Order: sequence, then C-alpha cells, then structure tokens
Amino acid sequence: MALVVGVDAGGTASRAVVATSAGTIVGRGQAGPGNPLTAGPDQAAAAVATAVRTALQGHDPAAVRAATLGIAGPAAMFAPALSALGITAPITVVGDVVTAFAAGSSAASGTVLIAGTGAIAATISDHTVVRTSDGLGWLLGDEGSGRWLGLHAVRTAVRAWDTPFAARVAAHAGVPTADAMVYWAQALPWDSIGALAPLVCAAARAGDPHATTLVAAAVGRLVRTLDDLHADGPVVLAGGLLTGDTPVRDGVLSTLHARGCRPRTARDPAAGAAWLAARPLSDLSPAALHAALSGTP
Repeated sequence: MALVVGVDAGGTASRAVVATSAGTIVGRGQAGPGNPLTAGPDQAAAAVATAVRTALQGHDPAAVRAATLGIAGPAAMFAPALSALGITAPITVVGDVVTAFAAGSSAASGTVLIAGTGAIAATISDHTVVRTSDGLGWLLGDEGSGRWLGLHAVRTAVRAWDTPFAARVAAHAGVPTADAMVYWAQALPWDSIGALAPLVCAAARAGDPHATTLVAAAVGRLVRTLDDLHADGPVVLAGGLLTGDTPVRDGVLSTLHARGCRPRTARDPAAGAAWLAARPLSDLSPAALHAALSGTP
C-alpha cells in the first residue's frame, strides 16, 4: 500500500498526516513549532520529525512514496530529519501558504488569506506562490493577526486603564498597575501576548467597546491585505482567526459576502499537504482525492 506524508509546520505547532494514495488518512501526529525562523532550525526539524514519527506508528516508513512539507522559511534541514526516520521517498517543500490554500480548494490557482499568529495573503498559480501581501512579522506587519490583536489589546489597556477591558488584559498578564503592564510588555512575552487574541474576541462577542473596535480594525486590515493582490479564482480563508468561530471571521465573511465573494475555509493544512503529495500517485481525480482527504463532499 503506497503511503504519503503531509506536514504543516507552523509557528505554533507541527502537524503531520499519513495517508494512502486513495485518500484515506491512516495516521496523525503533532509536535512543537516547526517554523525554523521562530523555533530555530534544529528544534524545528526535531518537531517535524516527532510529528511524522507519531503519524507513522504502525506503518512501514519504506511504504511512503512521497512527502510534502508546508513550511514558512528555509527548509534544507528537514529532508535529513525525515530520512533518519526511514523515509527515502522524494520530499517536496512548499510554502505553508500553498498547503493552506490546498486545504480549502482543489483548484491549482487562487488566493489564500491566513490569519493566525501572523497574517499574510498570497496569490497561488499552479500550486506556486507568485505574489504575497503582508506576512512581514510582528514588527513590520502581520496586521489583523492574533499577535497583532494581542499587541493592540495591551496598548489599549495601558491607555484606558480604568476600564473593564483593561481589567481583563491585566488579569491575563497578572499585573496590578499600568506601569507593571509596561514592564511586562517590554519583556516581549510573545506567547502570552498572542494568547490575548481569544480574550479580545470573547470581549467583542460580549459587546465590549474597546474589543469591538480592535476586532473591526483587524477585519479592515485583513481585507485590505487581501485586496492588495487583486486576484481571481477561489479565495480560501485559513488560520485560527479565520477558520474558527471568531468575530474576526464573521467580519471578513460579511465584507466579502457583500461583494459577492463566497470564500472557502481551509480545513487541515497537513491533509492539504498530503493531497499535494498523493496527486501523482492516485487513481482518483484531483477533486475526488481532495474530497476524500479533506472530508468534504
């Protein structure tokens, strides 16, 4: 039985899928961050290897005929990590935006908008990135992302300290005063700052005016990032803020629906990577194989 491996190596976690060439997922694995730009090359490679090893449990690595890895950043170190597991099949590395698009559409070309820890939009042509907008990191961009929401939540809190919103942020940070919040933020506790995004979303759902303003600003920036590409074809929404039940997703969908655009939602980027790997090996049509791996009709 021919197997394929698909990997989604992100800044928060690495996820792996092992599937048959007929579109049946037979194994899954998860480990730590697999983005070499944020986790470091050695730790990223180790995380990806751990996720793949877990997904392969009970299966012969020699049966793997192809592997596709979706990774943001350089990836020369990943092939040796998988070879050490006994995988000798060809390994293809693509941008994580390509696997995110593949997780939502079987089309070869279109546009993907991602908002998770970071934010980026990309034009995809024949499963290749031809243009991007944003994706510039927390210092220079990633506007509308989870980390962007967290940073702006902290900034709002220290400027509007005597508000319920500031109290929520202070409780999250574990600080008693605005001055203490400043010192807390200066240490750049990125995981804690990014973890404020769900707090902002929940507060916006509850009608908090500061949170509502931040969510609206995030929606506006994400739509502007998408508009910067002026692309045709299907639009796929990916990343936790745009695939989960969040007011950010609601706002982006409302804006796009008003324009007559009906975007698709990415389901599992690791399965999207497995689909890319399996296409040349499968007897199924690309659309049928995609439906089988994504679990959609």
